[in-house]
Amino acid sequence: ESEATRELRALADLNQVKRSMIGLGYYGTKTPAPILRNIICNPAWYTAYTPYQAEISQGRLEMLLNFQTMVSSITGLEIANCSLLDEG
Repeated sequence: ESEATRELRALADLNQVKRSMIGLGYYGTKTPAPILRNIICNPAWYTAYTPYQAEISQGRLEMLLNFQTMVSSITGLEIANCSLLDEG
């Protein structure tokens, strides 16, 4: 155990301290108008029955899943990914 700890410490000492970019946001991207109009700006994606935050969050997750499914279908890829970062 002590040998493993020494080896891990030696590896950790090779790390260089850099400026952390976590939490600094993201750069704006261009979203195609049809996607913006039909998915992101459509309040039906958020919730159809109450304005509570939990339902809005669930609507956003559903929108992201539908977006990933659409991208996968359009591109023919087996999987697709989209950011869960929700800023503005």
